[in-house]
Amino acid sequence: MILLRLAIRSLFSRRFTVGLTVFAIALSVALFLGVEKVRTGARTSFADTISGTDLIVGARTGGVQLLLYSVFRIGNATNNIGWDSYQQIAARPEVDWIVPISLGDSHRGFRVMGTSAEYFARYRYRGGRSLGFAEGAGLEDLFDTVIGADVARDLGYRIGDPIVVSHGLASFTEHDDKPFRVAGILQKTGTPVDRTVIVSLEAISAIHLDWKDGSKSANPLSADAVRALDLAPDSITAAMLGVKSRMQVFRLQRDINEFGAEPLLAILPGVALQELWQIVGVAESALVGVSAMVVTTALLGMAAMIFAGLNERRREMAIFRSVGARPRVILGMLMLEALLIALAGALLGLVLLYLGLVVARPWVDAAFGLYLPLTAPGRFEASWIGVIVLAGGLVGLFPAIRAYRMSLADGMTVRN
Repeated sequence: MILLRLAIRSLFSRRFTVGLTVFAIALSVALFLGVEKVRTGARTSFADTISGTDLIVGARTGGVQLLLYSVFRIGNATNNIGWDSYQQIAARPEVDWIVPISLGDSHRGFRVMGTSAEYFARYRYRGGRSLGFAEGAGLEDLFDTVIGADVARDLGYRIGDPIVVSHGLASFTEHDDKPFRVAGILQKTGTPVDRTVIVSLEAISAIHLDWKDGSKSANPLSADAVRALDLAPDSITAAMLGVKSRMQVFRLQRDINEFGAEPLLAILPGVALQELWQIVGVAESALVGVSAMVVTTALLGMAAMIFAGLNERRREMAIFRSVGARPRVILGMLMLEALLIALAGALLGLVLLYLGLVVARPWVDAAFGLYLPLTAPGRFEASWIGVIVLAGGLVGLFPAIRAYRMSLADGMTVRN
């Protein structure tokens, strides 16, 4: 207890420099634990991009590639699924529901997706949350469109505004003879849905009736004329489906992968997401490494502060030695000071982290769709605080050794 009181009084006498050191350690600890929170939140949000879907079906390709273009709107399909094949799969007794997806067009840098009205009821994200409308409603007319939150924000669209879809992803040719109307704006989800322009599957067929071999007909049909035509598609890009019983998933997946009419691939979204995370998850290791280096730098700064103060404390150390303090007492006091600084910095860093989470969580969720859970400090935080405090003690060992090796004569001698 005496040693603890001495250490606390010594730190209080140097409270300004000690306070700066504690604050530097606190910031580094908050950054380190914050990176872990963001990493965990990003992994959870990544895995929750699509939930409640048992299988995704597309043309035979790689599982990650199918996931990328069907869910994340990245890349293009190597081939499409024939409409007859889609209907055969939809008619299977194991299938509870199925939602078609047709991709290929764009609007000012955003992907256009054709689907059915059931998409809004069946698509789930973040552990089962369904899509909600910030404004307007769903697809009621043939040329209605529902846009994601990012599309509305970046392009400034409101309900009733016209939208002209471009043919293809990097094309200057537009379907300007059949404009769409914004019928609904979705709430922010933090998924690729935010950057998607959603139209009906029949609308995709309608705007392409006048196209042959990538070029537009000289006498296109009017928007009113196509309404009376059969707008069933010839093919789709992919399909999401759910089964009546989870016990049937693997059998249905095998049957689709062995489909005789055309080469198809059925993937489990969760498995494909894990494969994709292994590819893109390298960045999280880099973030953890950088934040760990920040903590190390702060601890080294603490050691530098203690070292820098040793010359000023030489006479103090010599007085301790002259009244009978053993070298281990001086060693222990300086190490205890380092431990107290590291502990105060770690605890303050934890407080700063949770204050930051309370303030930033709603904004991060609304702006980036990144869900940061606000949970009580657990084993991970406690273990890392323990590691940081022990590391602080070890770092403080070196100046402590330096201090107790200072001779009594060196401390008491007056130099000119």
